[in-house]
Amino acid sequence: MTRKVIHVAMNGVTGRMGYNQHLVRSLLSIREQGGIQLDDGTALFPEPVLVGRNAERLRAIAERHGLERWTTSLDEVLADPAIDVYFDAQLTSAREVSLAKAIEAGKHIYAEKPTADSVDGAVRLARLARDAGITHGVVQDKLFLPGVIKLRRLIREGFFGRVLSVRLEFGYWVFEGDEIAAQRPSWNYRAEEGGGIVLDMFPHWQYLLEDLFGPITALYARNTTHVPRRWDESGKPYDVTADDAAYAVFEFASGALASVNASWTVRVNRRELLELQVDGTRGSAVAGLRHCAVQHRVSTPLPVWNPDLPDPLDYPAQWTDVPDNMTFDNGFKAEWELFLKALGGPFRWDLAAGARGVELAHLALRSSAEGRRIEVPSSSSPSSSPSSSPPSAGLDG
Repeated sequence: MTRKVIHVAMNGVTGRMGYNQHLVRSLLSIREQGGIQLDDGTALFPEPVLVGRNAERLRAIAERHGLERWTTSLDEVLADPAIDVYFDAQLTSAREVSLAKAIEAGKHIYAEKPTADSVDGAVRLARLARDAGITHGVVQDKLFLPGVIKLRRLIREGFFGRVLSVRLEFGYWVFEGDEIAAQRPSWNYRAEEGGGIVLDMFPHWQYLLEDLFGPITALYARNTTHVPRRWDESGKPYDVTADDAAYAVFEFASGALASVNASWTVRVNRRELLELQVDGTRGSAVAGLRHCAVQHRVSTPLPVWNPDLPDPLDYPAQWTDVPDNMTFDNGFKAEWELFLKALGGPFRWDLAAGARGVELAHLALRSSAEGRRIEVPSSSSPSSSPSSSPPSAGLDG
């Protein structure tokens, strides 16, 4: 078997997501399985090169996993002709400049979301990458969740009939940081550093909802800061300048509607941290990160509203779980494998798709600021997507 080594500069692996999902559970896991097997017998074998600002933490990660190379100099690694791919999982405010440098250096690009703070910045990156002729991709991990894969199969097989509405519930209580340490970094709550739940999560909702239900044509959103004071990693109090919750209604070209609640100030009373309920003329489903439960029209109960008597129906018991009848890999790893296989050609979820997500987030912020419904440009609009092909409408399940 021929081994083809692909050197991947990974910027941001000292963060939780960059380390756990992208380094350990993706690239290192791919190495442990012997690489990515191609049809011609070649095995693509990623070789991570760690990049970041904290030398001590980079050294510790490299030693822990037996990695030979790490550096605090982005310019040094981008000047190295042996580096094939630049990956970015830094905080949002640092991403655009670094990606632009990597594109200029001729590296293939793979990046977390949002790709930039602004729509103009995200579109500019996509155009730079297109003109450079490199392969470029954006992480869209929610598409590869087991619960979403099950839901996509139901949609494709016509289980719902005509989809009427979608309810997306996401979030959990993020501790303020005074008595119990916060589960999210403090920059998430600083607008000047690219923080805020809208910019963080609405790019996810864009690709997830459009993949499942088609183009979003309009939205109304309201974002807010429920907890205005928090404590940072060193225990110092600070004023929150970014939104920590957002509530929106999306309209689809099909006529269906989606209500979206995303909050870091909500206590969980549902099966999973992310849940999508889809109601159609012939059936309904509730999908989470891993689970998907269904109720068909023929098994729908006949509730009667009577506030004077206890309700005899056990509603959760009347739903049926879709079984795990296939093997589900880690979602981040699954997309990494697809991206590495695509090197040298186009990638389905590119920087143009990333720009579309940033655009939706900023339209939501604008809707909230102006207190009105906003129409969403079509994905073929030059202002929203510099690529000739819009984000794909589906995934092979």
